[in-house]
Amino acid sequence: MPKCAGHRGPGYRDLVHIDHEGDEFPYVQLANLLRERIRSGEYPPGRAIPSVERIRQETGLAVKTIRRAIRVLEDEGLVVVRPGWGTFVAKSAAD
Repeated sequence: MPKCAGHRGPGYRDLVHIDHEGDEFPYVQLANLLRERIRSGEYPPGRAIPSVERIRQETGLAVKTIRRAIRVLEDEGLVVVRPGWGTFVAKSAAD
């Protein structure tokens, strides 16, 4: 797949394949990806994860699907959603 002129390095689409026909729903696959990146320290406590719009652009997933994945992580206590600001890794996620 050709890259657009403004492409600056790998994004989700380059690194992860969301299998729309697989056994797991796409929101579960995305939640697993984000969870792993939080646990690995790629997204450290207190820092924002990529915006819904950025994830949408890079994965092609619907906004509703992305928000559902984020809600899973919020329910697990891994992220905190601050309306108008973004979604941040919970300080307790390092535990």
